Amino acid sequence: MAQFFSVHPAQPQARLIHQAVEIIRDGGVAAFPTDAAYSLGCRIGDADAVARIRAIREVDERHHFTLMCRDLSEIATYARVDNMQFRLLKAVTPGSYTFILEGTKELPRRILHPKRKTIGLRVPDHPVPLALLGELNEPMLTSTLVLPGDEMPLNDAEEIRGRLERRIDLVIEAGACGLEMTTVVDLTGPVPVLVRAGRGPLEPLGLE
Repeated sequence: MAQFFSVHPAQPQARLIHQAVEIIRDGGVAAFPTDAAYSLGCRIGDADAVARIRAIREVDERHHFTLMCRDLSEIATYARVDNMQFRLLKAVTPGSYTFILEGTKELPRRILHPKRKTIGLRVPDHPVPLALLGELNEPMLTSTLVLPGDEMPLNDAEEIRGRLERRIDLVIEAGACGLEMTTVVDLTGPVPVLVRAGRGPLEPLGLE
């Protein structure tokens, strides 16, 4: 049964964040709020936890997971980023954007797109995931919490616990969370390509 932590939305309690990260380090799958919708997350190298998220979402290996990072320096470790891409990332992060980039050898092959060798990366603008990432001291592998058959992401912590309490290890509640997913932009080509319009404004990307 999933544990349930209520944390302060602006200043998450360090004790609870530490306990949450211990659960993630031990192979747990957590549901937590972000600046967009709720996400499921686990450690990058935990194959079992990754498989559990795939099963919950009912997605195959072509699904783009998102590597949630604390800052741009971490993105540069896990993805190939040229000067143009870096300037664009710097202009809109942290924020409600996910960028498709070519992964580096720091990432396990099983979490990359099997043909393109790409990964989604983002820097959230929300105190809770940033606190988790700071305590974990590494990025988390994440996926928006949209269950099969649902049109919208889940955003109510009690409902998430009710529907997933035997399939995940932790639910973090921190007040209201959005229902709109991130804006997704593919940066693997010569110009940015909009994959999905979401919460992140298009104007700063020149894609409006």
